[in-house]
Amino acid sequence: MIKVIIIEDEKPSARRLKRMLSSIGIEAQAMLHSVSEAVAWFEANEHPDLILLDIQLSDGLSFEIFERVEVKSAIIFTTAYDEYALKAFKLNSIDYLLKPIDDEELETAIEKFKTNHSEPHDLMVDINQIKKLLINPLDRDYKKRFTIRVGQHLRVVDTEDIECFYSEQKATYCHTIDRKNYLLDFSLEQLEDKLDPLKFCRVNRKFIIHIDGISDIISYTNSRLQVKLKHFTEQEIIVSRERVKDFRKWLE
Repeated sequence: MIKVIIIEDEKPSARRLKRMLSSIGIEAQAMLHSVSEAVAWFEANEHPDLILLDIQLSDGLSFEIFERVEVKSAIIFTTAYDEYALKAFKLNSIDYLLKPIDDEELETAIEKFKTNHSEPHDLMVDINQIKKLLINPLDRDYKKRFTIRVGQHLRVVDTEDIECFYSEQKATYCHTIDRKNYLLDFSLEQLEDKLDPLKFCRVNRKFIIHIDGISDIISYTNSRLQVKLKHFTEQEIIVSRERVKDFRKWLE
């Protein structure tokens, strides 16, 4: 039997969630309602297999728990966050339940946990990454333009005018919708953190593409995909096998 706790600041919601778990044969070990209460519980008890975790608690964001104690549990978030945050969850394969929680969706999430998390080392979640994902895009400072040196001149290129970024011979370039290539001072790894993940996707070790630049997607060998862009034709762009699943989610 899996060990589950509920961290939810609204006590009626916590009690309802406990009843829903009980109806599928799972008894919650504890119901915690604040950051401070959760920290104290984790310091005094064996950590559960799974946490059903509300993001906003009465005394702060639940992420503060993980800054004060190392939690070795899987997490399913319960959230009333907006559409952008949910898109971020989906893109990164993070489990969540949207409030008000539905009985069938809860049971599906629990079954998914049982199927996917059999080893203790699988249960860790990158909390810092999730915190970054939940920042509203209006508050997140994504790159909107690049200042690029062209000979003795500087050119400002809007991010929306860039169809793709690619690496070649240990250098990084951007390709614009007017079919120009410009050398950049960033690696693709650095660019991943600077670009809006709803618009740009890393498809393999050499390419980051803009969703508006796609003209066609073709099935390729070994369950991979080939992406055709509207203007960039210099190289073949193949979505690597390990990125196909995330790429399909990004397209949604």
